[in-house]
Amino acid sequence: MFAAGISFKTAPVELREGLAIPASRLAAAACELRIQGGLSEVVILSTCNRVELYGVSSQEEGLDEMINFLVKNHADARPYVYVHKGDAAARHLFSVASGLDSMVLGETEITGQVKIAYESAQAARTTGRVTNCLFQRALQAAKAIRTKTQIGRGATSVGSVAVQLAEKIFGSDFCEKTVMIIGAGKMGEACVRHLAKKGAKEIIVANRTIERAQELAGQIGARAVNYMDDGLAAMREADIVVSSTGCPETILDREDVEAVMRARPQRALFLIDIAVPRDVAAEVQEVENVFLYNIDHLEAVVRENVRLREQELRRCREIIDKHVEELVAKLDGPRWKPAVARTDSGLECALGNAVSSYAE
Repeated sequence: MFAAGISFKTAPVELREGLAIPASRLAAAACELRIQGGLSEVVILSTCNRVELYGVSSQEEGLDEMINFLVKNHADARPYVYVHKGDAAARHLFSVASGLDSMVLGETEITGQVKIAYESAQAARTTGRVTNCLFQRALQAAKAIRTKTQIGRGATSVGSVAVQLAEKIFGSDFCEKTVMIIGAGKMGEACVRHLAKKGAKEIIVANRTIERAQELAGQIGARAVNYMDDGLAAMREADIVVSSTGCPETILDREDVEAVMRARPQRALFLIDIAVPRDVAAEVQEVENVFLYNIDHLEAVVRENVRLREQELRRCREIIDKHVEELVAKLDGPRWKPAVARTDSGLECALGNAVSSYAE
C-alpha cells in the first residue's frame, strides 16, 4: 500500500495544473494508470491543491515515477513528489480526508472530493481489498474528527479565503466595490455567499451556462451574465474578479484584459484566480494597473486562520492514530496475513506479490 503525490506544499500551481484531472475523467485515468504502472489497485485524488495516487504495487521502487504517467506537458514531476508506504500512507490519507493537510486547515470540501475519487475508482473497478478498507476507514476518520473536535469551527473554503484576500486589498473600501465571479460551481458559490455576507456593493455572477448563473445570483440578489457573450463587458464594471471555472484551458488572456482596461483607464483591476488549471494567463499580470493573484498567493491569508485551530490538532491526531491501528489490524487479520510481511514500524510497504492476485 502506498500514497504518492504532489500538493501545494511541494509543487507550484504551474506543475499542479499540468497534472489536474477533472472528476469526469478520474475513472478512465485510474484504468490507464493501473495498466501503465502495473498496479493491482489504484485510486486517484485530484483537487486544486493536490494530485495523489493511492494504490497497491508489488514493487517498492519507482513509486515516485507513477505521477509522471499523468503529466500532460512532459514535465518531470519526480522532484516534487512525496511517497508514503504502509501505515504512513493510511495516516496521510486520513489527514487529507479530514482537512488536516489542506491549505485551509479543517476545511470540509476535501472530504467530498475524497469520496468522489473513491467512488470513481470503484466504478472503474480499480479498487480492491486494500483500497476499499483504506478509503472506507478514511471517511470514517473524517466523520469522527468533524463530530468529536472543533477543528472545523470557523474553517473556511478556498473560495472564502479568496474573499478575505479581496478584503485585505481594499480594506474599509471593500463595501463600495463591484465584484465579479466567473464560474458558478462549488468554489464560485462559496465566494458569492461570502461576498454577500461581507456587503460588497454589487456582485456579478458570470457562467458559461446562464441558467446556473441566474439560479445562484437569484439567491443573493446578484446580477447574472453569460460569460461567453457578456463576460468581458461586465468585467469593465468590476474592481475585483474571482475566477474558479473547471475549464482545462485559460479563459482570460492578455489581449482580453487589455481590451477591458482600455475601456476603464486609470482604474485598477484585481484578478484572483483560484482555478487549477488556471483560468487567467500569467502574462495578464504585465498589463498596467492589473494585479493578478493565483491560488498559491492565498497562503498568507491561510496562515492567519491556522493559528485559530491548531489547538485541536492533537485530538485530531489521536483519532487518526486509532483508525490507522484498526485498519492495520484488519488488513493483518488471519485471512490477509499470508500476503503481508510485518515490520517493526507497522504494515509492510509493498505487501508482496500475493496482493496482486487478491483484488476483490
